[in-house]
Formats: sequence, structure tokens, C-alpha cells
Amino acid sequence: MFTALCISTFDQSIRDYHVHDDIHRVIENPFEKTTIEHLLYAKNWIDTVQWHLEDVIRDPGIDPVKALEMKRWIDRSNQERTDLVEYIDSYFLDKYKAVIPVPGASINTESPAWAIDRLSILGLKIWHMREEATRADASEAHREACRKKLDILLEQQRDLSAAIEELLEDIGRGRKYMKVYKQMKMYNDPSLNPVLYGQKP
Repeated sequence: MFTALCISTFDQSIRDYHVHDDIHRVIENPFEKTTIEHLLYAKNWIDTVQWHLEDVIRDPGIDPVKALEMKRWIDRSNQERTDLVEYIDSYFLDKYKAVIPVPGASINTESPAWAIDRLSILGLKIWHMREEATRADASEAHREACRKKLDILLEQQRDLSAAIEELLEDIGRGRKYMKVYKQMKMYNDPSLNPVLYGQKP
């Protein structure tokens, strides 16, 4: 199943990141550039780094200048994440390009890659919730509460995986069709963000 490949690749990315646990470490993608695994790994690496950036920026004692630098880093990261989701959708558009939708075929609320984006974030939630559920310096009550949350996250991962597999099956059989809208991020575009295009030289 495609989602099993996703989960396995995401888990590898998360494990690799936590070897050094360093937001500044440059990605070392182990997959060939022409493979879907390369895109999945790169996508999750961005998510993983951003997860930890979001932790750091919430430090109440953070230097305001450093916080602003990190906020802009997160903005760039969001754009890179969006770009990679669109690359993954391009993979599916190419895979299913010969499929002719049947009469009455419908469009899904989100493309396959945006659903896979949620699967990537779920992988991070599961990793970190499992850490909390086994944290030696936490109370047993804390660990038990986190174990219960972990069970829910794992159930959510199974449900989301099943839904993605069903969507891919439907697209492959022409019961649903893909329509991908390029994400129009406005805040990073100097021609669309009024604060940027209103600036004087």
C-alpha cells in the first residue's frame, strides 16, 4: 500500500533527524532524486525541522530578534512544504494521466498529496507522544495520559491511511478525479503582500 511506504519513509526521516536533533543540520536524503521516496523524505524533513522550530520559538525567554528570525524561517519553511506537496501531487497526476473519469465522477475535498501532508504531521505527533508516554522523568499519570493520546493518534493514522488508499483506488478507477490548485501563498509574495509592496525604497 502506498500509505505504508509513506509511513515508513516518514519514520526514517524522523529517526534520522533525531540522531542529532539539530534544526540547523542539512538534510541527507538517502533516496534517489527520481523516486517518490525522495520527495516524501524531503517533505517530512521540512515538517520535522519546523516542528522543532515551533518548540523553540515558544520559549518565553527567547530573544525577540532571534524569534523574528525564526518566524521568517518558518515562513520560508511553509513555502518549501507547499512546493513539495505540489511536487508529490504532480507524481499522482502523471501516474493517473491515462485514467478517464467515469460519468458522475467527483472531486475530493483535498488532493492525495495534501492528505499525505497530514499523514506526515501525524507521524511527528506519534513520535513525540510516544516519547512523552515513556519519559522517565515524568509522572506515571503523565505517561498514562500520553499513552491514551498515543492510542488515539495511532487510530487516526490507520483511519487516514485507509481513506487515502480509498481515494487513490477511486482515482485509479475513474470514480474520482484530481484537480490541483497551485497554492497562492500571498504573504511571501512582494507583489501580493501590501506590507511588502507598500514599502518605500
